[in-house]
Amino acid sequence: MTANSLGYQFGLIVSRELARLSDEIRDLPGDEALWVTRGGQLNPPGTLAIHLVGNLMHFVGAHLGGTGYVRDRPAEFDERKLSRDEVLARIFSCRDTVVPILEGLSDAELAAPYPGDAPVSMRGVTTQEYLVHIVWHLGWHLGQLYYHRLGEL
Repeated sequence: MTANSLGYQFGLIVSRELARLSDEIRDLPGDEALWVTRGGQLNPPGTLAIHLVGNLMHFVGAHLGGTGYVRDRPAEFDERKLSRDEVLARIFSCRDTVVPILEGLSDAELAAPYPGDAPVSMRGVTTQEYLVHIVWHLGWHLGQLYYHRLGEL
């Protein structure tokens, strides 16, 4: 793919946002801070990171890349014993899996209906439209992580 292709651009954006995610996790004061909620947030930073990885591995890795990843969404919200290094390893593995898939998407694949199990309200959208949603979702949770780290909630 060329640097001008839309798939390549999606890969760049997701790579950048996963780098931000790893920075937010790395900047927490310690492993215990991964599992502390603040203010009105229901999910601690570690849970948000695991959820984002699961989301990308499922909707991009499995459905667009055929990786065979099987998502356990409830476990994303129940896991509480991982260290910062283990969470970071999951983020880096996700990046190494999904970014090449995104970069390799052709214009025809992006224009086709999203092939995965999109939520009912998004069924029938194109892959490009669904990827916009995925990037938005990533940014939404990154904002929550930022406030967790700053302790301003």
